Amino acid sequence: MSKSITFLLGDDHNIVRQGLQFVIEDVVENTEINHASSLDQILSQLKSNSFDIAILDAQFPDGNSLSIIAEIKRLQPEIKILIFTSFEEDNYSLKFINEGADGFLNKLSEEAEIQNAIQEMIEKGSSFPPFTTKMLQLSDEHIALLNPLNQLTERELEIAVLYAKGFGNLEIANSLSLRQNTISTFKKRIFDKLKVETLVDLIDLVRTHHDL
Repeated sequence: MSKSITFLLGDDHNIVRQGLQFVIEDVVENTEINHASSLDQILSQLKSNSFDIAILDAQFPDGNSLSIIAEIKRLQPEIKILIFTSFEEDNYSLKFINEGADGFLNKLSEEAEIQNAIQEMIEKGSSFPPFTTKMLQLSDEHIALLNPLNQLTERELEIAVLYAKGFGNLEIANSLSLRQNTISTFKKRIFDKLKVETLVDLIDLVRTHHDL
């Protein structure tokens, strides 16, 4: 039997969560699905369960999910986040993605589009509609041209700077109160984003583009 893929569905409307569950069960053969109806419940679930993919609405009665994406990634660095919302793609998708979301999809999408997005999240770890994909390409080219470190999240930059200061994985883990394997996950993500292969390359890049 294939490994079960675990989902967290976050939306304050039960009918939306149930609809998503039906779609997921049609796409994924072996799955476990948990539900949350508020930001507080989302964080509570993440503290007690491990998830592969979180599909979250943008807005809840207790706030905007933009405010907890960084905390979600801190709690579970390898989780993939798909924002499933009625918010307009051209106004909001990049805001969520820049904060750390891995995908964006409008709730008015056809069922086939939702299925495709879920499949992409499983296979590639990301899913973006065409307009957002184009904006990301333009944004990446611009950001990387000005300063490649701008591609990093706040936490990734913090870790990259500590590497540049000569800290090792264990020292960084202790300094940030994180597990050593979590730091290794961040390190791989940093290397991938910056297209570097060694710590020496990373250190040179940080020293060139950041005040130590």
